[in-house]
Amino acid sequence: MSPDDTLATRGANAAAKLPPHVARRRTFAIISHPDAGKTTLTEKLLLFGGAIQLAGAVKARGEQRRAHSDWMKVERERGISVTASVMTFEYDDRYFNLLDTPGHEDFSEDTYRVLTAVDSAVMVIDAARGIQSQTRKLFEVCRLRDMPIITFINKMDREAQDPFVLLDEIEQTLQIEVTPASWPIGMGQRFLGCYDLIGDRLVLLDRKGRGVKPHRVEECRGLDDPRLDALLPDYAVAELREQVEMVRGLCPAFDREAYLAGNMTPVYFGSAINNFGVGELLEGLVGHAPAPRPQPTAERPIMPGEDKVSGFVFKIQANMDPKHRDRIAFVRLASGHFRRGMKLRHVRTDKTMAMHNPVLFLARDRELAEEAWAGDIIGVPNHGNLHIGDALTEGETLHFTGIPSFAPEHLQRVRPTDPMRAKHLGRALTQLAEEGVARVFRPRVGTDWIVGVVGALQFEVLADRIRTEYDVPVAFEPVALHTARWVSAPDEAALKKFIKANEGAIADDHRGDPVFLARNAWHLDRAGEDWPDIKLLATMEQAG
Repeated sequence: MSPDDTLATRGANAAAKLPPHVARRRTFAIISHPDAGKTTLTEKLLLFGGAIQLAGAVKARGEQRRAHSDWMKVERERGISVTASVMTFEYDDRYFNLLDTPGHEDFSEDTYRVLTAVDSAVMVIDAARGIQSQTRKLFEVCRLRDMPIITFINKMDREAQDPFVLLDEIEQTLQIEVTPASWPIGMGQRFLGCYDLIGDRLVLLDRKGRGVKPHRVEECRGLDDPRLDALLPDYAVAELREQVEMVRGLCPAFDREAYLAGNMTPVYFGSAINNFGVGELLEGLVGHAPAPRPQPTAERPIMPGEDKVSGFVFKIQANMDPKHRDRIAFVRLASGHFRRGMKLRHVRTDKTMAMHNPVLFLARDRELAEEAWAGDIIGVPNHGNLHIGDALTEGETLHFTGIPSFAPEHLQRVRPTDPMRAKHLGRALTQLAEEGVARVFRPRVGTDWIVGVVGALQFEVLADRIRTEYDVPVAFEPVALHTARWVSAPDEAALKKFIKANEGAIADDHRGDPVFLARNAWHLDRAGEDWPDIKLLATMEQAG
């Protein structure tokens, strides 16, 4: 393979040859720091796409006001997103699969896995706060995959940083070229709208407007058009002309190839809560976001235009319907034309699965999927046989790569408040571990369950979910453990020898893989020194 024959290059070459149904697909995620307005933007994109009818939802109360993507009870109570959800909608002859992700950093592992299932991302930035820590972390995950990113600078209706400062921060902090697609006219109470730099037109905010699009578009023949003087106050016209001239001199013109390679981000300004800038962002996704891209496997790249169906599980969600105690495996289709009722090979178990009741999503709502194409996300009802990372194919042996599982940074012991519910607790913990929301370990010495998470807030959410979804009140307690590491050995004999010598520190995760529980940093380092042939892994790829 020549140096330039990369997955991205193959994707660009294959894009022009995609079947029409696949070429229409746009599968993307929204990433941001908490409170940047990601969930609000998600809901407004659904509103613009006609997937929900909630005109005036921002003024509604109770159930109406709660974000459509936050379906889990704990999310509605706390006002945060703690699980990824999938929403589909159509706009301008494009079929969008939007994956909303947790904004809170304590739930970042779910977001990392979601980013393996999308082809591009929208990065939401708070205009007053700029780049924040979680934004930076998620951007780096996108960069590892050369993922195209469109930036939406939100909350321009509030006091904000200078737009030039924001652009410079994005460029310097994230080391990516920026090119404004729109330019704000004022901010806060003086925010009047934006100038569309690509279409050379004025888009004004109508604060008294009602309905989906509270703005009016004024076609202009460039910045010298005298209509600008009639439509804007003198101070705003002078400032706009000066700033646009500066930004066009300082920033490169939009280059779609650079964007698709992950080297340039077009920047839109707006106010999601006021529906302003959302339409322009959608137009940008329609015009620029990539169609389904190739997916990596250990055997070969999978091209989206291939005839045979293949896909991988990137998420398991339990109890989306509490009445039925169901588990849904979220599958990203990598290739082929999927049809309800077809039989697919579950590669890890080498068993055939009949796809009788696959579903498509709008957050918690779902409908039977009669058919789907590469790029789509389908849900497969699952009774514990599908795991994160598993491959489904029409026969070929494939192992999709790059789906991560991270060693926990926080460990606690969990016990049921009623000892008679111990068996029920074990079942609940196993199901939650299969979702990927936590690591669950059963030490080989002792009877307690150990739960490991990436962020401490997850313990609170887990206790709430175990109580409400499984009717098992539990208590989490501190435990004298530092971290956990998956154990990998060159052969079975070496693994058995290591486990026997460290039996008091060995546990099994929910898949039966051995794990080393380190009491402290010294214990972990000493094990590495004493057993140089044994790998103690902080990250494990979940390829099924």
